[in-house]
Amino acid sequence: MRVFISGIAGFLGSHLADEFLASGDEVSGVDNLIGGYSDNVPDGCTWYVGDCNDLDKLKKAMRGSELVFHLAATAHEGLSVFSPHENAHHGYAASAAVFSAACAVGARRVVFASSMARYGLSDGKLPFREDSPALPEDPYGIGKLAAEKLLINLAETHGVEWSIAVPHNIYGPRQYVDPYRNVLAIWVNRMLQGRQPVIYGDGSNQRSFSYISDDVAPLVAMGVQDNAARQLINIGPDEEDERASTILQACQTTASVLGFRLDPIFMPERPREVKRAYCSAEKARKLLGYRTTVPLIVGVGKLVEWMRARGPRTFQYNLDIEIDSPLLPETWGKRLF
Repeated sequence: MRVFISGIAGFLGSHLADEFLASGDEVSGVDNLIGGYSDNVPDGCTWYVGDCNDLDKLKKAMRGSELVFHLAATAHEGLSVFSPHENAHHGYAASAAVFSAACAVGARRVVFASSMARYGLSDGKLPFREDSPALPEDPYGIGKLAAEKLLINLAETHGVEWSIAVPHNIYGPRQYVDPYRNVLAIWVNRMLQGRQPVIYGDGSNQRSFSYISDDVAPLVAMGVQDNAARQLINIGPDEEDERASTILQACQTTASVLGFRLDPIFMPERPREVKRAYCSAEKARKLLGYRTTVPLIVGVGKLVEWMRARGPRTFQYNLDIEIDSPLLPETWGKRLF
């Protein structure tokens, strides 16, 4: 089988490529390297550096692919409030190009990585379930929800199967150092430099954190299993002891793994940030055999080991701030990381 992955040099895309190559599949893809690294891409992949919005080139590269995974995005949820155009260009617009190309080349199925940002405030009931109201709070979530609707529309029109994954805060080795997202990686990178981690708000926000291997397996299943076609499926830990860490608890866990004396820097909360966000994985368990295998403290240890081997890196502020308002976090406006 030939598999095409947008965002193949990224954190999730490169791990997914590993999995399909190990199964003997042919893997190709594209990445613009805004958030990925070329050395993430496993040997044996055919890929090119480019933008998903270059539709003609995308169609040529995708030709012959049976299965398309659309993972590419500038997944900067908080930043999308201040850079909505950039987010839309590399989010919704890029998604439209990938879905259009997949339909044009006759792919059998498209698997789209959406985001828990699609739920937003939902109806105030937790955990988020697939039938919970989608009430996104920020441009990133709005774009993800719009892309979902576009995929379903195009796929149903042109006879392509679709499947939509809703992963929750994936982390692990190969997660790039980015000042705008991936909070666990940000903390580890700063602590390895002997610097205190930054927490927005009082640390009481609740999130689910999902280790990379616990997401790759269900994503593969969503690409190949008949029962995953035409399904929206949450992927994320919902067991009582892993389901909803507060940000402060997650920070404490990270510091304990590193043996770091913690004294967090608390900064004003970011606008449009949802306080509590975690999912039910009941549907994933039923359809995909999903289960959490890597607890947070173990997964953070694996992330620390990988990042320590590479060495801490300087944060790169390589995205433009379109709306420089008083609400802009100082960490971004003054490049404090």
